[in-house]
Amino acid sequence: MGDYLVKALAFEGQIRAYAARSTDTVDEARRRHNTWPTASAALGRAMTAAVMMGSMLKGEEKLTVKIEGDGPLGPILVDTNARGEVRGYVTNPHVHFDLNVHGKLDVKRAVGTSGFLSVVKDMGRGDFFTGQVPLVSGELGEDFTYYFASSEQIPSSVGAGVLVNPDNSILAAGGFIIQVMPGTGEETITAIETRLKELPPISKLIEKGLTPEELLYEIFDKENVKILDTIPVSFKCTCSKERFGDAIISLGVAEIQEMIDKDGKAETQCHFCNEKYIFTRGELEHLKEEAEKQSK
Repeated sequence: MGDYLVKALAFEGQIRAYAARSTDTVDEARRRHNTWPTASAALGRAMTAAVMMGSMLKGEEKLTVKIEGDGPLGPILVDTNARGEVRGYVTNPHVHFDLNVHGKLDVKRAVGTSGFLSVVKDMGRGDFFTGQVPLVSGELGEDFTYYFASSEQIPSSVGAGVLVNPDNSILAAGGFIIQVMPGTGEETITAIETRLKELPPISKLIEKGLTPEELLYEIFDKENVKILDTIPVSFKCTCSKERFGDAIISLGVAEIQEMIDKDGKAETQCHFCNEKYIFTRGELEHLKEEAEKQSK
């Protein structure tokens, strides 16, 4: 089963719901950044929540999530869009601790409990929506839940989990977002809250092989769920050698000439995917010519 997410309604439209399997996607990020287990869990939770948020967008709209806590991980940055494509990284990938008192990876300690979660939505044509909330937990699920309630005024519950194998690869990753629509009855809300308290860890359900649809059936019961859409989820970076070349051109003729004189080449690396791009002396000479043309 490949990674994908579903969008759904529950209880005849009273609830909007999303659920995702992101195991392979998180493992690709883990592989590219060589993250240690606790860092993998934090990055995986952030990517899983973000990709579900991205599915709320339309067309070419994009979304960036930045988590800046006071823990040793440093900032976490995740980009995603409406097509289920996501990329992300942690500033310090080599962070790992013993399991916490609940027997889980200690994401809270890695992220920190003081700081901010920021969301920037690129709606296209230079139109941006920005929301920022303080971290309330550092576990990330609760922090995304608070973001929806505070910044977007949507009562929500966000769950995201990651299990890591002994060899540091990702065993299971996934999550859900549940949002209460205006006018939802208290009886429905209470029933969902009760079910969520009884729900096993989301990563354990993914490990057992539950699909995103079945995750929602666990929460609402199958007869109460209407699946609206299914979107594949994947790690995808938008970087390219051409983009880095444009960035080098923007540095100007003098700085490009310095690269040529000093090293005779240039090496660039994408933060999001760790892909490296080498520019030879000849390529730098060409970029310098382009910079000269643009400066005239």
